[in-house]
Amino acid sequence: MRNPQAAGRLRTPRSWPAGSRPGIEPRSARAFRLSSAVFAPVKDLGLVIVDEEHESTYRQEDSPQYNGRDTAIVRAQKESAVVILGSATPSLESFHNASTGKYRYLQLPHRLGNRPMAVAEIIDMREVFARHQKPRIFSEELLGAIEDVRQKQEQSIILLNRRGYSSFVLCRSCGESVQCPNCDVTLTYHRSERVIICHYCNHRQPAPLRCPSCAGKYIYYVGEGTQQIEEQLKKLFPSLRIARIDRDTASRRGAFESSLLDFGKGKIDMLVGTQILAKGHDFPNVTLVGVVSVDAGMALPDFRAAERTFQLLTQVAGRAGRGDRAGKVLIQTYHPYHYALRHAGAQDYAGFYQEEIRHRQNHTYPPFVALASLLVHGADLARVRADAVELRKELDRANTERAARILGPAPAPLARLKGEYRLQLLVKGRNRRELRKIIDDALKAVSERKISLRSINVEIDPVSIM
Repeated sequence: MRNPQAAGRLRTPRSWPAGSRPGIEPRSARAFRLSSAVFAPVKDLGLVIVDEEHESTYRQEDSPQYNGRDTAIVRAQKESAVVILGSATPSLESFHNASTGKYRYLQLPHRLGNRPMAVAEIIDMREVFARHQKPRIFSEELLGAIEDVRQKQEQSIILLNRRGYSSFVLCRSCGESVQCPNCDVTLTYHRSERVIICHYCNHRQPAPLRCPSCAGKYIYYVGEGTQQIEEQLKKLFPSLRIARIDRDTASRRGAFESSLLDFGKGKIDMLVGTQILAKGHDFPNVTLVGVVSVDAGMALPDFRAAERTFQLLTQVAGRAGRGDRAGKVLIQTYHPYHYALRHAGAQDYAGFYQEEIRHRQNHTYPPFVALASLLVHGADLARVRADAVELRKELDRANTERAARILGPAPAPLARLKGEYRLQLLVKGRNRRELRKIIDDALKAVSERKISLRSINVEIDPVSIM
């Protein structure tokens, strides 16, 4: 298996052959299994393949923390093996390494059998609102495409990356929304169980009949989730056999596998679901993919938000037209001119990379700097603030040569989670070695002040700063 001439070379193809990832294992479970495989005691290792290398689920969040992709690269380098990082939508860091010659770039520009890429169209929901003078879940274009697919006895996939029935519960008397008691997020309404749930700490309580704040009776459910999308589509197309796949259905034993198997056999006409449907599935009779909304994902306060949106749309577009019939992708949005959507619609990774890499450079984010996130957390807000201030002081003292830029402390995007307050510091360094030294020196000094390091989470190269 070893190739002495290729030893240590990193090869990064643009895409993976269609149908190369059979199976119906949930994406998070698959990524965890593959991440663990990098530690297998293989003798005379010559080749390591990391499929879908851009996946954030390769990051192991529990102790010990590690990134399966990066671990694979380091292990291969130590054993003089070849690494193949495979993805149709590589991470910005990997493609940057390929662009600068650190990795060797191998491109697979065509689908299996030279099948054409699906034709993508962006639907401006502002125009839909102007026509109807009220918000609409589905545009006429999407409903017409679903009807056309139904008449041809083909299949479709509808994506909305938000589970539940409604995003949050609002009182129209006082304007208050129902918040999670443990987290700084609103509770999501799940109609099938008549409960409202926190998707972070799993707190759940019965759906209110009156406002918890003012006892008002005008309760309003705002926003759409996959449950509501499924319900509405069943009303609009009663003859269609529709199934929903998201984390709620996947948690029921056998439901996930059963739905996908039935869809593959043609017993189901349409799948409605979250990003769990976006990749790894090969259904030749799927000719339509409809994306109800991607705007919430683009609005997240994370420097990778545009990248994740582009990757999700490009990957889900790849589910259409994998057989002999052409595929079509319809993307509904209120931000039709966003560069992530424009390039995803054209399935133009190079164009997206050129725009995104410019933003990263202008704002000094990876791959132009090494980044670390330090999260100070605890149940006592005053103590968390004091510890965060002390940590900042020690980081400044350790940063003697001004090799790093330190930001914060500031409330994390999710300022309270699972009953704990969270303050965040970001450290940007010229390289990881200098970054690690500054952080290690600061943590050592902090521990000498009797501040528990258990209250500080350190993540180098974070996949998210949420």
